[in-house]
Amino acid sequence: MAPLRRVGGLLVAAAAVLTAVACGASSAPAAPGASAAAAAPAVREVKDATGTLIKVPARPKRVVTLTQEDLDAVLALGVTPVGITNGQGIDTPPAYLADKVKGIPVVGNLLQPVIDKVVEARPDLILAGDLQDQQVLDQLRKVTPATVVTMAPTDDWKLSFMGVGNALNKLDAARKVMADYDARVAAAKARIKPAEVSIVRWNPQGPSWMEKRQFAGFVATDLGLTRPAAQDKDGTAHSMPLSLEALSDIDGEWLFVSTLTADGEKTLDEVRRTPAFKELRAVKAGHVVPVNGSVWSTRGAPLAAGVVLDDLVKALTAA
Repeated sequence: MAPLRRVGGLLVAAAAVLTAVACGASSAPAAPGASAAAAAPAVREVKDATGTLIKVPARPKRVVTLTQEDLDAVLALGVTPVGITNGQGIDTPPAYLADKVKGIPVVGNLLQPVIDKVVEARPDLILAGDLQDQQVLDQLRKVTPATVVTMAPTDDWKLSFMGVGNALNKLDAARKVMADYDARVAAAKARIKPAEVSIVRWNPQGPSWMEKRQFAGFVATDLGLTRPAAQDKDGTAHSMPLSLEALSDIDGEWLFVSTLTADGEKTLDEVRRTPAFKELRAVKAGHVVPVNGSVWSTRGAPLAAGVVLDDLVKALTAA
């Protein structure tokens, strides 16, 4: 099984959460009447998801995000970035965030920044997601040394989000966002009945199912939903594409299915007409739910989690 995204060589996380150590503060006593703001350090040191110590602004003013997960996270924390990238598998910013990013310059595709455009955005902090291309990271750190890898390949979305909160010096706000999410989950659990859900992305080569700690799978687990036996794996990745002979691996009481490309959608349309697909329990029960692949198939963040949560609740309460 492979992580949802691989770019360049694999980076191993020495620390999963970005941990901050204030730096640059003077040991001399503050002058009488000096304000708290004046005494506060201008720079902090954080450990990113690769274990690298990075000096970042204590209060970042111009943030650029290179993944939709980082974009989602900063928006959830009330920060408007000055540069963003297009969403996963699409050539526009993520549709579910479109109303929040109007007018923000796009500096490239997901994990593929155009360096000149990043320079134009004049960032004082770059959130680089799970970027693993050292050459690109080196180029970005010439734009600003405050370039932070926010995700290790095996990090779940909650861990990555708290890391972004720490990089922005907004840990208290991040904890509040997570508490609100937990409250929504608790309210949703009271409305739905236990169910077995299969979570699948359809690729041109066939369907891949998501492990339990992959983003959408994690939301389903939070709701207390179970997974088909083949998908009962406690990981953050997805399966290799399955053949038609292995469609039993995606069989469940419910089937939540997404695509990321036109080719994937075409393949799914063709498979829908096959006897093997028609024999799936979810198909027979009318429990096949199309969902947005650019949300469900990502590494995840709080606003996307709200979309997945709403999709699950809507389907399971309508039955």
